[in-house]
Amino acid sequence: MKRTLTTLLTLAALFTSLATADEAAKKAFSFDYEGQTYSFATQAERDRFEKKVTGSLYHQIGGKAAVDAAVDLFYTKVLADDKVNFFFDDVNMKRQHSKQKAFLSAAFGSPVPYEGKDMRTAHAQLDLTEAHFAAIAGHLQATLTELKLDQALIDQIMAIAASTKDDVLNQPKAGK
Repeated sequence: MKRTLTTLLTLAALFTSLATADEAAKKAFSFDYEGQTYSFATQAERDRFEKKVTGSLYHQIGGKAAVDAAVDLFYTKVLADDKVNFFFDDVNMKRQHSKQKAFLSAAFGSPVPYEGKDMRTAHAQLDLTEAHFAAIAGHLQATLTELKLDQALIDQIMAIAASTKDDVLNQPKAGK
């Protein structure tokens, strides 16, 4: 009985030390970003991830807080515009804000992947026109200017928005 108890205690100590060592290793190769911890097998992987995230457009504009502020202001402008606000008459705007924040975050380089519909599928039934796209793009640019983003960052964001045009308008891809 004494021998069994000693064996069990030894095994428990071994498992505890292994778990502690494993946790320490994870912390050694982890990176905290916006309240999320990302763990890596090696320091090199961790360093590549950190460089990618901190060099992203998402990080340069201010991360989650900046995207949240931009989307909220953007929809204030969109909903005040009679040329496009009717598209949102029957839309749950809290959910729409959330989807837009997730999409833009991923498009700008957030480490959190976008899991929503692709742009073509999401906009296929809306019968959007060039004028609608231009109005929305105008509100995006006005929002970014009002938030005093650097013009070079605004230009990058507007290029990303322009790259979605064929899908949003359900047109054939340019050059295909």
